[in-house]
Amino acid sequence: MSENVPGVRTAADGTTSGRISDEARRRRTFAVISHPDAGKSTLTEALVLHARIITEAGAIHGKAGRRSTVSDWMEMEKARGISITSTALQFPYSTGGQDCVINLLDTPGHADFSEDTYRVLTAVDCAVMLIDAAKGLEPQTLKLFQVCKHRGIPIITVINKWDRPGRHALELMDEINERIGLKTTPLTWPVGIAGDFKGVLDRRTGTFIRFTRTAGGATAAPEEHISPDRAHDAAGDDWDTAVEESELLEADGADYDEETFLGGISTPVLFTSAALNFGVNQLLDVLVQLAPPPSGQPDVDGNRRSPESPFSAFVFKVQAGMDSSHRDRIAYARVVSGTFERGDVLTHAATGKPFVTKYAQSVFGQNRSTLDSAWPGDVIGLANANVLRPGDTLFRDVAVRYPPIPSFSPEHFSVARGKDPSKHKQFRKGIEQLEQEGVVQVLRSDRRGDQSPVLAAVGPMQFEVASHRMAAELSAPISLEPLPYQVARAVHPDDADFVNRQPSAEVLTRSDGVMLALFSTRWRLEGFQRDHPKIRLSSLVAAGDA
Repeated sequence: MSENVPGVRTAADGTTSGRISDEARRRRTFAVISHPDAGKSTLTEALVLHARIITEAGAIHGKAGRRSTVSDWMEMEKARGISITSTALQFPYSTGGQDCVINLLDTPGHADFSEDTYRVLTAVDCAVMLIDAAKGLEPQTLKLFQVCKHRGIPIITVINKWDRPGRHALELMDEINERIGLKTTPLTWPVGIAGDFKGVLDRRTGTFIRFTRTAGGATAAPEEHISPDRAHDAAGDDWDTAVEESELLEADGADYDEETFLGGISTPVLFTSAALNFGVNQLLDVLVQLAPPPSGQPDVDGNRRSPESPFSAFVFKVQAGMDSSHRDRIAYARVVSGTFERGDVLTHAATGKPFVTKYAQSVFGQNRSTLDSAWPGDVIGLANANVLRPGDTLFRDVAVRYPPIPSFSPEHFSVARGKDPSKHKQFRKGIEQLEQEGVVQVLRSDRRGDQSPVLAAVGPMQFEVASHRMAAELSAPISLEPLPYQVARAVHPDDADFVNRQPSAEVLTRSDGVMLALFSTRWRLEGFQRDHPKIRLSSLVAAGDA
């Protein structure tokens, strides 16, 4: 129990608002976003390595003798070398006299899992946008940038794979400026062209940070900080070129500005090779120094709940199957305000019922450990959370509800049927679990019945995940029959029967009660709307518009 301090409000649990503010200021909660194959999971692993939480980095492609990354733990992720589900990693990090707690959320890069990535972006205060030095801005990167812009999330840009042949650094800066309207303000500048990465010029200090390769990039790369007057002797003409280009950037006003960064107008830029662990320390330090700490969250009425308010959190992800020895389900919740203590009895805003947090856990990839307390910005894992869904709010003492997380408009549809009729209970339980986690949307109708639900997805790879998990985790293998629909619209219940009688259309009901009208093609939808203008159809949230 904290002592009362004059002028400092004491929370209901005895914790002073000053203590909560101090703990919130130590938190840095961010997501890494990118197009597939830009090196996102490799960077995540390198960040954890440089924070000295692990001693050796894995490689995500599953090559002989190498381990998988801590953030990619599903068997499908290990086999394919891509991130299929988001993961949370929490670890301490200290730099420049600042002791921080990092909450790092690794996201799927593939467009088929953009709904999962969007959920994660509701829970962060900053994003690291990773760009391949050879490919520049790619379609999924552009979509994710738009999500960050819409949510007001400041972005730190990392140009990755500078150890491989790629484009000119100035050309990449121009592309970011022109295509997404962010003014680039590089904090480091590469010494050596793409493919010949010697180190970086730290534009804030003028020093040369020289990197040394380690075997396979499995351990942290040694760094040598060389003063500007000695840098030419160490790097030759490459140093001189880096200085000249940095001076061009300065003349163009491309120096870091806190106000424009936090306002989403500019983006600090760093150059790295995550596979070689080059430039990773600089990114960690920048996150601590520049990324904003938690500042609260608007509720459904638009009122901001400050970090010092009584405890509240919202669920942004539900995940099962993390450990074959534990058949429970973990709900990931972002703490918005107040202090959390394991065993607290919270209120589930959706039902008004109590929720006991006896099994609160700290999650580090697939691994978990008992969590005793948490503060604003932290991500907590709540085990045995069968009643929780993405978007749910939990609170203590003072009621609050945060905005729900929208479901994206599906574009792919398949009928799911159990292969073994004797396992109909496992089939129904498995489909319900996948639906509750948000792996796929599940649509039902009286005509199809409970044994033939329709799975709806943003991308077809979601069906692969659903099929794999039904067989591997739930022992209820399924067959999937594709349906000839490509577009969905929400339909008013009074108009549902009429739409359901139309050729090339079908109406089904989603678990949240929304009735969806499915059409075979966009052309069919447009023709139907033209012929029946009084039928009430409304668009759903598209993956690129969230």
